[in-house]
Amino acid sequence: MTQDHEQQGGTDHSGQASAPGAQTAGGQPQRPRRVRVHHLRQAKDEGRPITVLTSYDALTAGIFDHAGIDMLLVGDSIGNTMLGMTSTIPVTVAEMVPAVRAVSGAAQRAMVVADLPFGSYESSPDQCLATAVRMVKEGGAHAVKFEGGAHLAEHVRLLTRSGVPVVGHLGFTPQAENVLGGKRVQGRGHEAADRLVSDAVALAEAGACALVLEMVPAPVAARVTGVVDIPTIGIGAGPDCDGQVLVWTDMAGMTSWSPRFARRFGEVGEELSRAVRDYAGAVQDRTFPGPEHSFQE
Repeated sequence: MTQDHEQQGGTDHSGQASAPGAQTAGGQPQRPRRVRVHHLRQAKDEGRPITVLTSYDALTAGIFDHAGIDMLLVGDSIGNTMLGMTSTIPVTVAEMVPAVRAVSGAAQRAMVVADLPFGSYESSPDQCLATAVRMVKEGGAHAVKFEGGAHLAEHVRLLTRSGVPVVGHLGFTPQAENVLGGKRVQGRGHEAADRLVSDAVALAEAGACALVLEMVPAPVAARVTGVVDIPTIGIGAGPDCDGQVLVWTDMAGMTSWSPRFARRFGEVGEELSRAVRDYAGAVQDRTFPGPEHSFQE
């Protein structure tokens, strides 16, 4: 994806994006140019897929950023993946802010998007703005994401006018799973599909900079992608969205189970388990620490 040409120290003399670890003529490290809102629209216009992963800490954020991921979503999925919760619903703003700060501090290039957790934005545009400001000021986020359709258009307008980019989220919205009857595909049938398209148009017209489509039939997601002028980011929404997002633990194979829509691009969980077993065995048979790991007088 094209990056921000205005980032100081982020281009070489040819105006091309800096490679990780590149240096300026004076020998100082170059900072990669930040992915910005206008780059998302440019990617859609040029047909270049946008890459997105979740991240909840500085270590993974640095790895994903260095690998060239365009957007890092500090999702309320932190509840399921990191905090031992059974859903995203219990996650609080106080739990989100440190994670957002960690990711934004480590990511030099990727656009960092912070989820607004359940109960922190729904009641009014003013409540939404107050929570979003915390994510930006305290967490360092570059944009926020929240779930819901046309009824939240005024929330999007206020945040956008106030300088906070908004990513919408339609289809299966995990915070509403109790109303939706569980983790179910959304947008099936003509009426449901039309309603989803209408919601997408309303959010785009209100000023959203991108739109996550989760667990939506592929033809419906393709229809939304063709109708709105902002990028769509799919997760279980087929191949025709403008970009794709996965929860990183699903992508990397950290658990024994992953959703149907997630492809496991590695088996990091099994490799970590092997390393832990090897470590425990080395401690137990006293082969670790060895002389090379010890200090002498």
